[in-house]
Amino acid sequence: MRAIIFDFNGVIADDEITHLECFQQALNETGLTLSKEEYYGTYLGMDERTCAAALLARRDGTCDPAIHARIIERKAALFHDHTATHPAALFPWVTPFVDRAAEQYRLAIASGGRREQIRSALAGHPIEPAFEVIVSADECGIGKPAPAIYECALRQLNAKRPKPPLLRAGECLVIEDSRAGIHAGLRAGMRVLALGTTYPASQLTEAHLVLPSLDGVDPAELARRLF
Repeated sequence: MRAIIFDFNGVIADDEITHLECFQQALNETGLTLSKEEYYGTYLGMDERTCAAALLARRDGTCDPAIHARIIERKAALFHDHTATHPAALFPWVTPFVDRAAEQYRLAIASGGRREQIRSALAGHPIEPAFEVIVSADECGIGKPAPAIYECALRQLNAKRPKPPLLRAGECLVIEDSRAGIHAGLRAGMRVLALGTTYPASQLTEAHLVLPSLDGVDPAELARRLF
């Protein structure tokens, strides 16, 4: 293992419910509905762009780009307004895990969230400088469960340090909390650790390893178990 690529919401930031509630409101304003059970079941915890496109296609037979963009922008505005008074919290075990991991491995974030949201949540935290690369929805237009965002993170890590030996997919550990994210990591050819922060562990079994959280976890022990 030479690198760890983290999903953000539900893995680093404890804000999945807030994201979902803002997304639901943006959908409702466009005449679409989405229950929590549907989002985490039927739509496999897809990122918002992919899920909104699927909902529009189901209702209209096609995904109108203008309506789709309006939903995504409205959701971003709602989340921005909410976090202006209720800042997103990081899971308490994130800082010690990232501190230990950064001593031995290269770190990156690959998230279907917006870059501004990620930067805002990390601002001022001691772990902010630990991440060499952040890939968000703003840089990668193809959402999970497609592997594109993890493939993009790998390319950017190699661009940062182009001297051989270049980092390979099989040397990367993905840390995810959703089934769509697990599928994305697997399809990118990476090892996947799933955390039971959003889904019950029984729904995450396609990952190479499932843990309830990263509390007390040694990154080097993960390397021994998974590589």
